[in-house]
Amino acid sequence: MIIGIGALTVVALVLGSAYYAYRIAFYVPPEHQENIFELPRGADVAEKRETMVESIRQLSALPYEAVTITSDDGTELFGRYYHTKDGAPVQLQFHGYRGSAMRDFCGGTTLARKLGHNVLVVDQRCHGHSQGNTITFGVLERYDCRCWARYAYSRFGEDTPLFLSGVSMGAATVLMASDLELPGTVCGIIADCPYSSPRAIIAKVAGEMGLPGKPAAAVCGLGAMLYGRFRVGAASAVKAVRSTKLPILLLHGEADTFVPCDMSRDIYEACASDKELETFPGATHGMCYLQDPQRYEATVRAFLDRCLKLRVTHNKER
Repeated sequence: MIIGIGALTVVALVLGSAYYAYRIAFYVPPEHQENIFELPRGADVAEKRETMVESIRQLSALPYEAVTITSDDGTELFGRYYHTKDGAPVQLQFHGYRGSAMRDFCGGTTLARKLGHNVLVVDQRCHGHSQGNTITFGVLERYDCRCWARYAYSRFGEDTPLFLSGVSMGAATVLMASDLELPGTVCGIIADCPYSSPRAIIAKVAGEMGLPGKPAAAVCGLGAMLYGRFRVGAASAVKAVRSTKLPILLLHGEADTFVPCDMSRDIYEACASDKELETFPGATHGMCYLQDPQRYEATVRAFLDRCLKLRVTHNKER
């Protein structure tokens, strides 16, 4: 009898811990509010605050077309389409964990428009105007990415090049989507400070909180499976790029303490396709563009031009 009570206590503790982990790591309440001017903490962000706020204001003032699609699992997803010119390439941009499309891509959208591209800036599930209450660290978001790519293909046609771009969790999302069956018009992927896998970033953050990384990740995984109905280990950026054929540009700050730069190095080493890794000394998480905008722009421009040339060559050979 005592053994039975002890076993039940252990089970209750495990289930309770798993539910708590789910609520902290994955759950988003229906009544959540988005503040696009709420910036991450840190001296580096404080230093660039005025620049970031002004960029957000400029993006907020631009006219856009509201776009809504439905994901494979019935979740309604929202995006903002910014038109630059007819027939131009289209960038699909995916923001980070508990972030904001308007905040995380205030610089990226400006750069894309400067390069003459049209832009579709996505609210990831559970964020902004998109539905959902469980963030899955890219596991389900990768299929949302595919849905957006298919939407863009059906709307803009087979002559319009598409690029997938993401920052932080958004970067991991587009990389995890890289081995899915995407439209043939997807020409390349730009991934800014991605993590190598959901399991790896959860273990890393848990360790920083003073918890044993792998056991904590296991508890989070149980919570995700029981209460979020997804498996944390079902996808990883490292695994996806091993079989992708898409060109990939990885960008990462060498001073990133949230998502270590080594995660991009792991992705780069695993990648089987045309690949490039550019690291930025002194740049912290998601701050590469603001740290060195000229080099960032030159790197992205060269990558996009190379992808478009590869597309032309491929079409001629068909």
